[in-house]
Amino acid sequence: MTDLSTLSSVHVDTLRSWRHDLHRHPETAFEEHRTSARIAGILRDAGLEVVTGLGGGTGMVAYVDGRQGSGRAIGLRADIDALDVTEANDVDYTSVTPGKMHACGHDGHTTMLLGAAVSLAQDPDFAGRVYFIFQPAEENEGGGRVMVEEGLFERFPMEAVYGLHNWPGLAVGEAAVHDTAVMAAFDVFTLKLTGRGCHAAMPHLGTDTVLAACQLVTQLQGLISRETPAHQTAVLSITQFHAGDAYNVMPEEVELRGTLRCFDPDLRDRLEQRFHDAVHAMAQFHDLAVAFDYQQRYPATINTPEHAQRCADVLASLPGIDRVRHDLPPCMASEDFAFMLQQRPGAYIWLGNGEASASLHNPHYDFNDALTPLGVAYWQALVKTLLRN
Repeated sequence: MTDLSTLSSVHVDTLRSWRHDLHRHPETAFEEHRTSARIAGILRDAGLEVVTGLGGGTGMVAYVDGRQGSGRAIGLRADIDALDVTEANDVDYTSVTPGKMHACGHDGHTTMLLGAAVSLAQDPDFAGRVYFIFQPAEENEGGGRVMVEEGLFERFPMEAVYGLHNWPGLAVGEAAVHDTAVMAAFDVFTLKLTGRGCHAAMPHLGTDTVLAACQLVTQLQGLISRETPAHQTAVLSITQFHAGDAYNVMPEEVELRGTLRCFDPDLRDRLEQRFHDAVHAMAQFHDLAVAFDYQQRYPATINTPEHAQRCADVLASLPGIDRVRHDLPPCMASEDFAFMLQQRPGAYIWLGNGEASASLHNPHYDFNDALTPLGVAYWQALVKTLLRN
């Protein structure tokens, strides 16, 4: 088996120290000030040009020009933010920030892209330019959207853009590449139902918001099981139900929150409209007032097939990659790299983080340091393959 520590021109101990430092100091959406300064310092020490203050203030783009002359430009992206999760790991680099941790591996993603940037700056054996995009606020807040809206692709012209994510459950040395759909679109909703509260012994004097809300929770699943074509995928989940605080009082208000996810844009719009229809029909039947906030957050992450194939070919030729899988279904979780793929062709791939790894967003999750040099090697090989003279 390939010694993964030999795959990166940046020493494995340096990569580990960077990753552990980032892990120890997690910062969440648009607050990644220390993280951003740390990244910029490493890049500048390696001689890269760095533009900071992007993506709401904490994002940045660095670039390297190849020594083989002019040519095309591509972008490589890493997410830099952490999560509002309390870490449960007992390691010497555990989070020192209460209630926050790198529970999704963005510390590892950042380290892999840093390693690639430093390596390519030392040996720019390619033609054209590579941009290194360090993006804030991937988790729920749409830092990718903000960077695109700020003019990422106008300010840094690139023909294509690429991303990756570590994937627990896949062995280190395995990768997964999807031809088209990779991650689902992500919508959120908050629904408040207001009626007339009353004593629980005399329900006829009020309007039963809990009964109405329970009926709605059940009814909404029919949008998936009976109105969504069987060959398409969608998930609707009610994740919060807030109502009342006494045994003998029927509450005046009930609040529901949740998420809806799918891949097809037309299906997404139709499900949102049918959701509105169901809510207002239920409210009218039960004589309730409705406050309904439905937000389309992230689009689906869709690879460009030919770019996905290029990534798969690079992975298949890379020492340390034992298997490139094309058989994994897309994931119903979401990713704001989707906003970049709406603007430029490209691909988003998964690299195995280990079969025994805790799941993403779990307080016991930790990025696998053995994966870091492999990720660096992948980025280097992708650049040198795509930007040949």
